[in-house]
Amino acid sequence: MTAPASKDSFGARGTLKVGDASYEVFRLDAVEGAQRLPYSLKILLENLLRTEDGANIKAEHVRALAEWDPKAEPSTEIQFTPARVIMQDFTGVPCVVDLATMREAVTELGGDASSVNPLAPAELVIDHSVVIDVFGKPDAFERNVEYEYQRNRERYQFLRWGQGAFDEFKVVPPGTGIVHQVNLEHLARSVMSRNGQAYPDTCVGTDSHTTMVNGLGVLGWGVGGIEAEAAMLGQPVSMLIPRVVGFKLTGEIPPGATATDVVLTITEMLREHGVVGKFVEFYGSGVGSVPLANRATIGNMSPEFGSTAAIFPIDEESLRYLKLTGRPQDQLDLVESYAKEQGLWHDPNHEPEYSEYLELDLSTVVPSIAGPKRPQDRIAVSAAKPSFRESLTDYVPTEHAADDAVLDEAGQESFPASDAPSVTHRGDADRPQPHLSAANGASGRTSTPVKVSTQDRGEFELDHGAVVIASITSCTNTSNPSVMLGAALLARNAVDKGLTSKPWVKTSMAPGSQVVTDYYEKAGLWPYLEKLGYHLVGYGCTTCIGNSGPLSDEISQTVQDNDLAAVSVLSGNRNFEGRINPDVKMNYLASPPLVIAYALAGTMDFDFESDPLGHDTEGEPVYLRDIWPSPAEIQNTMDSAITQEMFTSDYADVFNGDERWRSLPTPQGETFEWDTDSTYVRKPPYFEGMGAEPAALSDISGARVLALLGDSVTTDHISPAGAIKSDSPAGQYLREHGIERKDFNSYGSRRGNHEVMIRGTFANIRLRNLLLDDVQGGYTRDFTQPGGPQAFIYDAAQNYAAQGTPLVVLAGKEYGSGSSRDWAAKGTKLLGVQAVIAESFERIHRSNLIGMGVVPLQFPDGANAHSLGLDGTETFDISGITHLNEGTIPETMRVTAHRENGSTVEFDATVRIDTPGEADYYRNGGILQYVLRNMIAS
Repeated sequence: MTAPASKDSFGARGTLKVGDASYEVFRLDAVEGAQRLPYSLKILLENLLRTEDGANIKAEHVRALAEWDPKAEPSTEIQFTPARVIMQDFTGVPCVVDLATMREAVTELGGDASSVNPLAPAELVIDHSVVIDVFGKPDAFERNVEYEYQRNRERYQFLRWGQGAFDEFKVVPPGTGIVHQVNLEHLARSVMSRNGQAYPDTCVGTDSHTTMVNGLGVLGWGVGGIEAEAAMLGQPVSMLIPRVVGFKLTGEIPPGATATDVVLTITEMLREHGVVGKFVEFYGSGVGSVPLANRATIGNMSPEFGSTAAIFPIDEESLRYLKLTGRPQDQLDLVESYAKEQGLWHDPNHEPEYSEYLELDLSTVVPSIAGPKRPQDRIAVSAAKPSFRESLTDYVPTEHAADDAVLDEAGQESFPASDAPSVTHRGDADRPQPHLSAANGASGRTSTPVKVSTQDRGEFELDHGAVVIASITSCTNTSNPSVMLGAALLARNAVDKGLTSKPWVKTSMAPGSQVVTDYYEKAGLWPYLEKLGYHLVGYGCTTCIGNSGPLSDEISQTVQDNDLAAVSVLSGNRNFEGRINPDVKMNYLASPPLVIAYALAGTMDFDFESDPLGHDTEGEPVYLRDIWPSPAEIQNTMDSAITQEMFTSDYADVFNGDERWRSLPTPQGETFEWDTDSTYVRKPPYFEGMGAEPAALSDISGARVLALLGDSVTTDHISPAGAIKSDSPAGQYLREHGIERKDFNSYGSRRGNHEVMIRGTFANIRLRNLLLDDVQGGYTRDFTQPGGPQAFIYDAAQNYAAQGTPLVVLAGKEYGSGSSRDWAAKGTKLLGVQAVIAESFERIHRSNLIGMGVVPLQFPDGANAHSLGLDGTETFDISGITHLNEGTIPETMRVTAHRENGSTVEFDATVRIDTPGEADYYRNGGILQYVLRNMIAS
């Protein structure tokens, strides 16, 4: 489809010749002030010039961006039109489900079903569905893929239907790679060539780590699935012109440190500085020496430090990478010519204006890990052992748990550091309790290890801190040859010294693309990885997304029976509580070489400097420093083992898939034929009863609190992606529909079924609803019953709905941090929640709530539920919503909480509907309803 012609108020339209080709371009130098802008804002400026329509995008918006004041707080709304949309299957399936449902809704309202069609290229990579059922065996990959197809057949058939039914929608089949690595290595264009125009490649994605492509100079970030659907349908993304943080890089990474250590250091720095809602842009003399893979690693972790994007400009290193990964020469010529013509080429001697400034001397970076539950909690490896022991006090119950438990900033229980974890177990004081003497980071070890006897791995002892999962996984690091080959060389050195992984460690290797396998094979390193148990388990996002698969029965039972604080170590970007594996309490992020090191050590209670990993054939102790590969060896291996042909060969038929994919029976037709018996793909209720015009908004009266939550509640807490418990409402639903426990699959894989997902909302096993005392999981108090007894959140919500009682959620700081999970908002809405009142919101979740018609409100500055004396037993009235009917956004809404004793608490909550566009979405009951009504009207 041809893009509508720009009004071109600034006379920016011109022609760029590259070789024999000519392209229409919109020149930035036509706008006064453009050259002083940061790289990222130049891309936004070009976007406005090209899409100026005189209605949504006006000359005044272009002018406001050109006159950007770096020091001002964001206040000017603009409409950003991304060039393309990227999706993964967990979040992509519900997108396609919604589009299929919209086709029917358009028809019912008298429109044309085919009008619901992506207007921008949309590509979906199936990478989130492989589970590590089989590991440590030569056939692990084949067996895991076989299980994947068995579990997900319905979903894959549905996606194949979508690929045929929708224009501009392509699917990368299972077993190809991780979405962000495939995006980086193949899908990203850097400069788009489309409909005779050339313009910067920009994208939004249904995964928060879309920012990985920022390393290639592509401006993009994660949005909720509902926003992505709107973007596919031509709806621009409403945003405020952001503040931009200039991050200067100098120096070089020292020997022994890795790109992972750099990104954990940057994550800690930027979280401490505060960059939520801002762009981060890297500049300076050190940028040129940062390899593209390292840039991508840094960009990937943008959600972990909270920024919208974390971008590197285009330069010679960008071209080198594009060439290496097999992009054609005419594309390379276009990227170079366009970037230089538009002032988008990195000039190390030019410093744009920035809102804030930070600097890192890369030579100061030290080997690091992060954990045990947040990616920004960096720990120098040299301090890992005492840090683990100190953290252990939060995970091992104490005698004083009932009296002295306090709430830490995540609203989770922790214990005073002076209380050493003793052997008392809640509810079972006679059960033997193995423990470390962990108080105050004590270095002495007093433990009562538990003996475990397994069928295939012999007998051994487990204790707190046992590393039961050590997984090389996730887009963050598996795209980076320096750390992947570093891990393989370390494995070779370990095997040569006679070392082995500990028998209780579940080891796995899930590369981000098939290219990794190619260079492992060419370098002759696969056999060494396999000797340590690092067999190929799949190409996909595994452990990091919660698809680590079960521990062996014996280990799982031992951990549960003895309430052990077991540990996972993974080369990922997410280590939130309850995410990795239900048997694992403590999770640490680490570079791939350190993942292997911890598999050799077998415990977090380990000092790599003084504790040997084992002994060689001569009986001499072997330390980590003895097997760590040198930077020169890693670089030499990279130079000799990685070729352009690997990329061109592996991506030659990227959309065709293997025989399994091609042989799937695929439904046909413009609209989808829903199977009423399906437990994977069902028609959602979002458009039921929807009229051509939205109903008037009304204030909220008599609302009950569904959940009272603390700080740092993530979208994992709200809508888990991992295992479905058999006795949970979702498990009960599946059993009632004839699904056996072994076939439950995960919440993430069942996102196309709203019935499962509603029941899974707020069902994370680590969620702490402070309406209840000392209870974890998806429970609340049900005030439809006398006394408000404990009940499943889903069951209570159904009872409230039957009474016509609206619901609210109260929360602390950083509510909705983590993955850009649209179901965290969808499930909230479908449970009957009409407002969320929090101390602060993470960007994507706040937007998603509005996109589902839920109003996000913030407590007054410095106040929270606790300081206001709210305990969640109150009923709430919220007034001021009706002002939105008049086209205005009130700054605050009046909240009145009525206590059971008749007293009230009143406060003015800040309205976090930040732009007129968001107000339109909210008035319509959601962004999809808004888009659908506009479609019918036009």
